[in-house]
Amino acid sequence: MSDPTPTAPRADRGGRHIPSAAVIALGLAAGPVVALGFTRFAYALLLPAMRSDLDWSFTTAGGITTANAIGYIIGAATAAVWAKRFGARAVFVTGMIVSAIALLLTAVTGDYVYLTIIRFIGGLSTSVVFVVGSALASRIRVSGPKQSATMVSIYMAGVGAGIVLSGIAVPAVLTWLGDSGWPAGWLVMGVLAVVAVWPTIVTSKSVEPAVPSVGRGASLTFLTPTFVWYLLYGAGYVSYLTFVIALLGSEGLTGWTVAAFFIALGLASSIGTLLIWGPVIARLSSATAPALVTLVVVVGLVPVLIWPGIVGAFISAIVFGAGFMAGPSAATVVAKRTLPAASWTTGIAALTTAFSVGQAVGPIASGAISDTSLGIVGGLWLSVVLLVVAGVVVLFQRAPRVATRRVAPNRPSGAL
Repeated sequence: MSDPTPTAPRADRGGRHIPSAAVIALGLAAGPVVALGFTRFAYALLLPAMRSDLDWSFTTAGGITTANAIGYIIGAATAAVWAKRFGARAVFVTGMIVSAIALLLTAVTGDYVYLTIIRFIGGLSTSVVFVVGSALASRIRVSGPKQSATMVSIYMAGVGAGIVLSGIAVPAVLTWLGDSGWPAGWLVMGVLAVVAVWPTIVTSKSVEPAVPSVGRGASLTFLTPTFVWYLLYGAGYVSYLTFVIALLGSEGLTGWTVAAFFIALGLASSIGTLLIWGPVIARLSSATAPALVTLVVVVGLVPVLIWPGIVGAFISAIVFGAGFMAGPSAATVVAKRTLPAASWTTGIAALTTAFSVGQAVGPIASGAISDTSLGIVGGLWLSVVLLVVAGVVVLFQRAPRVATRRVAPNRPSGAL
């Protein structure tokens, strides 16, 4: 019997309806909506208001981002352990609940120490959600590698959807309440995150468990160029997302113009990740795909630096937005190509840890440069340098080894 197509509904042995692969991926995509779209990237929208109301420097603002990133590092480093101990689905759903609570608690006070702690907790929980969710998306049962890459892309498209939602909600709140209304922005996203928990509960039930491993665990040293690339990529792209709104504000773009920029970035991310990058990443090698993604991101970053104003901003939003979440998609696909199925969560977690280290260092370094006479533009040129180096390094990644997997009893050999 052949595997079902990605859109065909199925039923288990007890007759329980199993949603189609695409529906499962869409449900799981609520994870990155909250983990990255709300918890991580919406901070860029709220940052100018928080800096104004709380009298923060760019270095101080970068410190909050780094606290979140440190939590993200720890979450990525331990995600596989939690998934093994308690089960991937339980960890995924619990992480979603904790992430929603952390968003709600961010609205309580402007105390710097308190916000640092809450952002740390939010980083930890959302990292676990993103890593385990990526592994779950990789295990959605489909007919081949191209369809599997598409499921991962659907999952990653949740980030863009989260950016669009926050790009609508946060400016509306700040327009109504002013800079002092930033807690209400976090509150709104927390409520939306609570709503997003439900689809993850429903659809994660339909993802099959990992295939048992055979022999010793897989070595990750083969992926060293990819690890280095992902670390530098994380440092480069997150600095843009942290400070680009502040840059646009310094150029006189405020209010709904900035909101439109953020919405355009999110829409480009969802469309690009969903419709373009899945097939592209599936066809390209493990070196070429990440390098191409990085090139697109660099091309998208430069216009906002050399062309001040609304035209450069929107060109940047569209090109950068279309490319930046293809990085995690490429990393996930490379891990799946290279490692046995039972090691996917471990491999994705290890890569995400490197990614998170870059995200922790990037905003601090960029923020420190932004506080000098070079300004925000100078800080963001550091992102360009880091991304260019990343794109060169990943070209040294060799073709993946053939992963050895043991097929579970009574399962078609093409199942994932």
